[in-house]
Amino acid sequence: MSVLRPSPIAPTVDFDRDGIQHGFLRLPYSRDDSAWGSVMIPICVIRNGKGPAALLTGGNHGDEYEGPLALYDLARTLDPRHVSGTVVIVPAMNYPAFRAGTRTSPIDKGNMNRSFPGRPDGTVTEKIADYFQRELLPRADIVFDFHSGGRTLDFVPFCAAHTVPDKALEQKAFDAVAAFSAPFSMRMIEIDAVGMYDTAAEEMGKVFVSTELGGGGTSRAQTVRIARRGILNVLRHAGIVEGAVETTPTQWLDMPSGDCFSFAEDDGMIETMVDLGESVEKGAVVARIHSVGRTGVAPQEIRAKMSGMLAARHFPGLVKAGDCAAVVAVRVD
Repeated sequence: MSVLRPSPIAPTVDFDRDGIQHGFLRLPYSRDDSAWGSVMIPICVIRNGKGPAALLTGGNHGDEYEGPLALYDLARTLDPRHVSGTVVIVPAMNYPAFRAGTRTSPIDKGNMNRSFPGRPDGTVTEKIADYFQRELLPRADIVFDFHSGGRTLDFVPFCAAHTVPDKALEQKAFDAVAAFSAPFSMRMIEIDAVGMYDTAAEEMGKVFVSTELGGGGTSRAQTVRIARRGILNVLRHAGIVEGAVETTPTQWLDMPSGDCFSFAEDDGMIETMVDLGESVEKGAVVARIHSVGRTGVAPQEIRAKMSGMLAARHFPGLVKAGDCAAVVAVRVD
């Protein structure tokens, strides 16, 4: 029987010590420019006695910025005296990708959100995933992972949770989504949930909440405000931070099936025919893909497979076959 190796990551913080600590998850990484080098992943631990624990992460994908902006700010400003329990903040989970401004790691091309449960003897990305799987997720009661569209997608700003078999756990997650109080709140499905951080947390019985807060490889003033207010709301809702939840109206959305997604079947230049937040009828053209190899070629029309609201779209002007072109969600009264 094989014995699982210990993680090579060494934290410079004590997760059981009261107060506030700013430190690192130090991952040894030998490379050409540093024989005994390390990847130093920033982490903040804020603890005040016994109570529920929250694990807050951003930068799971390195080209998404609302989460890191909100979490670096929270780590700097949250007063331990206002906390009952523990808040663990990792603003840039896939730190090499975050520093490079890329979705995946420049070291090993690893997609953090497809690398769970990870391996202690694997690639850099797999080692980080393994540490979260074995050391950080078990400590948490609620897990909040910020996302946005990165450089290739743009979303209406929403907070989301998944439908899961454990309906009591599912309700707790959607209660936290409501507390976040984004302009939109989503019952979300994934194209492929294998290897996701989300799946790892949910399989451990953790309340898992996420977002999609814009995109385009940048942030907006509005979406950063939503992130900063929303994460405090969730911590207040969980009883970890004192104060009342500041709610604003939210529109609930549902992704009932894979028909939500539309994909490009050819390379070319995309023309968005519907703007984010607008209504879409089944069969309507949501995007056109124009051939750029020669003139005189009619564009490929991408039609909605269901009626609803345009919740996401491809962001750059050029697309490749297989790229997600549009996502339609259903408004829920």
